[in-house]
Amino acid sequence: MSGVDNVDLIDSPYAWRRLAVALALCTIGGIGFWSVVVALPAIEAEFGVDRGSASLPYFATLSGFAAGGILMGRLADRYGIVLPVILGAVMLGLGYIAAAQATSLWQFMLAQGVLIGFLGASATFAPMVADISHWFVKRRGIAVAIVASGNYLSGALWPPALQYTIDQVGWRDAHTAIGIICIVTMIPLALTLRRRPPIDHADAPGTVGSQVKSANMSPRTLQVLLIVAGVACCVAMSMPQVHMVAYCGDLGYGAQRGAEILSVMLGLGIASRLISGVLADRIGALPTILVGSALQGLALLLYLPYDGLVSLYVVSGIFGLAQGGIVPTYALIVREFFPAREAATRVSLVFTATILGMALGGWVSGEIFDLTGSYRAAFLNGTAWNLLNLMICMLLLVRYRRAQAAMG
Repeated sequence: MSGVDNVDLIDSPYAWRRLAVALALCTIGGIGFWSVVVALPAIEAEFGVDRGSASLPYFATLSGFAAGGILMGRLADRYGIVLPVILGAVMLGLGYIAAAQATSLWQFMLAQGVLIGFLGASATFAPMVADISHWFVKRRGIAVAIVASGNYLSGALWPPALQYTIDQVGWRDAHTAIGIICIVTMIPLALTLRRRPPIDHADAPGTVGSQVKSANMSPRTLQVLLIVAGVACCVAMSMPQVHMVAYCGDLGYGAQRGAEILSVMLGLGIASRLISGVLADRIGALPTILVGSALQGLALLLYLPYDGLVSLYVVSGIFGLAQGGIVPTYALIVREFFPAREAATRVSLVFTATILGMALGGWVSGEIFDLTGSYRAAFLNGTAWNLLNLMICMLLLVRYRRAQAAMG
């Protein structure tokens, strides 16, 4: 069926069923984002490398994930969401099986970066978020937040299970099992999404496109600012997310405790995303992202004085509640300010920036640790990047409100 034929399905029970399938796909495919974080200590020991080198597979995975998001977004805009998701499922399966056979760090990085990141998991985040945004108008904020929560739900569910499996059978068998699970679950789910999105409704006057001009800003300028903001917020976000397992190991609490703390952080990040979705439906995307950025910066500072086990659980929970809603809110900004026919591509560009920020931040934090022997300077580095994000968010909100006031 065409998009025109499906306009009556906007905000319908079918839209909510589609949302549930999208959430499942994001949760399963999100393992590509998190497995390398959990496996970091095992990879460090397996290949006899330092913390900075062991962080390189994460950098490769997220770099591939970022570039792949643009490719998958364009495929989704042109052919629909089913093609990129099936491609992603197959590549995830092959990627994890290949990673399990790696005999050197560069082979592991290649499997992670190309198969798992670039051609695999990238199909299950930005393109899925953009796709679901076409099926909702009244509840778009919460719908986008729910689908985007799949990334964090994945982070809440996979790390403890994966760490347990690694402890029991080793990281190689654990990676093989992941590959099989992705193929047998994701392909059938993808086939249920064959209806094309009702894009035609979304370009109605006053809903998209014209808002860029009303903010006295060209589309290119806004896109660039959103990209820079995305990089900055996620360099800040990456320090606790990427290095929590290793951090807890260094403090003597063990990798399993680190995986549990990461699970708590990301589990509460889900709540943050849902709250942000509701808030965005009420007050708008720009004010919502400003609140999230301010709270993330505050939460980052709390890591500096507190490193006890109980404190880490509490602070990580606060951090999860603070930062979880930031990334999906970028998708809402894109949908408010750009034409619907460009949604998947433009959302993927911004999400690519956030992923590059995570990759950069994860790698830099490892290098800072190697240089200083602790993560204190890495937390301060994250705080500085968060300040840049906060400044851009404030600029966008002020410019938009001034333009709206000038128009009466």
